[in-house]
Amino acid sequence: MESTVGTITAARATALSLESVSRRHGRRGGGEVVALDGVSCTVPAGSFTAVVGPSGSGKSTFLQCAAGLDRPTSGTVRVAGTDLGALSEAALTRLRRDRIGFVFQSHALNLVPSLTIEENVVLPLVLGGADPADGRVLDRGRKLLDRVGLAGHGGRGPATLSGGQQQRVAVARALVTEPDVIFADEPTASLDPESATLVLDLLRDAVRTEGRTVVMVTHDPAAAGRADTVLTMDGGRLR
Repeated sequence: MESTVGTITAARATALSLESVSRRHGRRGGGEVVALDGVSCTVPAGSFTAVVGPSGSGKSTFLQCAAGLDRPTSGTVRVAGTDLGALSEAALTRLRRDRIGFVFQSHALNLVPSLTIEENVVLPLVLGGADPADGRVLDRGRKLLDRVGLAGHGGRGPATLSGGQQQRVAVARALVTEPDVIFADEPTASLDPESATLVLDLLRDAVRTEGRTVVMVTHDPAAAGRADTVLTMDGGRLR
């Protein structure tokens, strides 16, 4: 594991870059809160980066801006060379759907309860225009369920699975579009140690075997220890 301040250097393509990114929020009664303060970093493709820091340090805002879920007040965010600030809302939505994978802490955010497990996994493909009855789509979903240890569970609903199993389905869905970056927001926070290890193994394996890029926000030192590089946030800045 390697610690860094500011820039992660590597002779590889850049999957994610932030240049002087700040995010300020207005406060009732006047004034503002600076959640991010001039953050700059680059994340090489095919790497696993953990973002850590105390509560209120800015790590969640870092993820939201980096993933295009929130627009920074100033600065530039690029995913695989694409400037997110130059995109319309519709184009940004398409980029998040097609080129970014998400694994959230909340199971309610990860999976759609009215869909089967298999339908949840292939949902990004269907939203992108794929036919859910297409054999190639179905095969992709089944292969990913097998990969995360849930072969034969595709017809079940999310509510029938444990929290750890639901997180593994979320990892499968994050991988289905072969994204440029997978963002994981406290993916092990509500899991028992065994389930947490399984989820981290899956994320680590996606980097090792497929060359995926994972950026994970976590408060867990053990989870951060699985990353190649650790970025530490404090007061909205990297240190």
